[in-house]
Amino acid sequence: MAEVEDDATPPVGEEIHLPGPSILPLLAAIGVTAMVIGTTLGWWLSIIGLILLVVTTGIWIRDTRRDIDDLPEDHGH
Repeated sequence: MAEVEDDATPPVGEEIHLPGPSILPLLAAIGVTAMVIGTTLGWWLSIIGLILLVVTTGIWIRDTRRDIDDLPEDHGH
């Protein structure tokens, strides 16, 4: 068996950015579900679902923009 040289491995590239945990996708899904169920049970449930969806989507976009602004501009390429 051949020995593996440690120097043969290329250097590590830039760090992978992963967003933190969030409950916003779940709340957005609940909003969409309430909108769909509201089509049969009552318009009031659809309105509540729409409000929940709009609010969570706005917060989600704001948080994503904040995360992107925190990333370094120079990626070393």
